[in-house]
Amino acid sequence: MDRKQFWQILKKNFQYQTLKTKPCYIEKIPGAPTFFYYSQVMNVVFNHGIIASRNNYNRNIWTDGAWAMINIAESVGAEVCVSGLENVAEYIGPLVYISNHMSMVDAFFLPGFLLEFNDITFVIKEDLLYYPFFGKVMQAVNPIAVTRKNPREDLKTVLNQGMKKLTEGRSVIVFPQSTRSHIFDASKFNSLGVKLARKAGVPIIPVALKTDFQGYGKYIKDLGKIDPSKTIYIKFGRPLTVTGKGQTAHEHIIKFIAENVRQWGGRVRNVL
Repeated sequence: MDRKQFWQILKKNFQYQTLKTKPCYIEKIPGAPTFFYYSQVMNVVFNHGIIASRNNYNRNIWTDGAWAMINIAESVGAEVCVSGLENVAEYIGPLVYISNHMSMVDAFFLPGFLLEFNDITFVIKEDLLYYPFFGKVMQAVNPIAVTRKNPREDLKTVLNQGMKKLTEGRSVIVFPQSTRSHIFDASKFNSLGVKLARKAGVPIIPVALKTDFQGYGKYIKDLGKIDPSKTIYIKFGRPLTVTGKGQTAHEHIIKFIAENVRQWGGRVRNVL
């Protein structure tokens, strides 16, 4: 299946489910899923980093890379389950996507499911811009980079740059957690994305995901064990309009994420 066929499925069904037509023997060999996953991922990151460094990166190439990442996860036995894309398709115009954040899989996969409907970019930690090869890709998609050291300055950066990108018609993906975690902790989920949507006057789409398929490494967090028995879930909620100071929208997003993460067998903290 190529990118065009993949997008046709998304626009027709507004969901995606891995079709397992034959057994995956890789997942039965200890350590094999982790080895084969990272060896293939690094190859994609390397190739896309080279393309980006030559200033040839575009929306279609980005989608091809995201689709490659989805295929790689499936090739080592993972199942991918995505729903709610009808909520993305029904709104014409830029959006603010607000999501929990579990692993690097989030940044790899989301463009594959969203770029057919919206032009997008991310709010990212500035350090990612300096990762070998992957940093070149991030620079090429023109993200909003924050330091995570000074909340006041980060807020100013996100509001100013986010407004500009939304005005240009680009949607913005925000991960309001301070760091990636397999546990959704509402007390560490800030309202940065809500404030951006309120200032720009655009709707929010809440995104719940469970991507603990990728574990955390002991020495390098981004190189943890791969567990194909854990289904990768992504669900997009209905568009929300921010009213007042945004507290109601913020609470709705937390509830949406918590309910879905719990339903998928994930862990949740500080949510009633």
